[in-house]
Amino acid sequence: MNPDLEKLIRLQQTENDIRAVEASLAEIPRQKASIDAELTEGGRRVAQEREALADSQKNRRRREGELQDLENRRSRYKGQLMEVKTNKEYSAMLHEIEAVEREVRGLEDLILADLEAADDLTASLSHMERLFHETEERARSAHDRLDVEAAALEKKRGALTVERDAIAGSLNADLLTLFQRVAHVRGGVAMAPAQEESCQVCHMRLRPQMFVDVKRNDAIRQCPSCSRILYFAPPVPVVVPEP
Repeated sequence: MNPDLEKLIRLQQTENDIRAVEASLAEIPRQKASIDAELTEGGRRVAQEREALADSQKNRRRREGELQDLENRRSRYKGQLMEVKTNKEYSAMLHEIEAVEREVRGLEDLILADLEAADDLTASLSHMERLFHETEERARSAHDRLDVEAAALEKKRGALTVERDAIAGSLNADLLTLFQRVAHVRGGVAMAPAQEESCQVCHMRLRPQMFVDVKRNDAIRQCPSCSRILYFAPPVPVVVPEP
């Protein structure tokens, strides 16, 4: 194979590898953002549950205060009951006491419901906090793994960049300029394998004589359609396992 053509093939492969590494590196911040979003959502749910428990406890304390006021009123009415002078006043006072006792029973039922709700909310909060701590542990582990992966990718990119620059530096200026110009207008792909009498990137059929020439891999030839630099790559035989 023509030495310059071989270098161009290696240069293209190195460029492809660098792009693949950079795509993987670009994916890491997105993965971290997804992990952080899950963690934030878990924290929001825990905070929401804590707020619901705090509201329930606040309502219960308010009702307990109202209950204490009612009990004080009931005690005061019972004290006043002994001081009334007429049956009418006595009946009226009993009526007031019964009304207060109805309110007391209603508040006691509400406080009991608050206590049951608080028990449920406390259990739910404990469960959600446990899940959130597990999510935190997974997030830390995932961040550490991604940091290690990023460091390895950065190291690989550095090595590939050195290799690419070395190959590019060994090419003559005109050939390197041709490669870079084609790569620039063809999405970074300046090289195209030729098989079955066609360019395997743009799929344009080649003239039979041109394909014969390309198969020799002895010179720089460009695809008449996409201008990529052609080289012959023998198809890899497919091995079918025996039954």
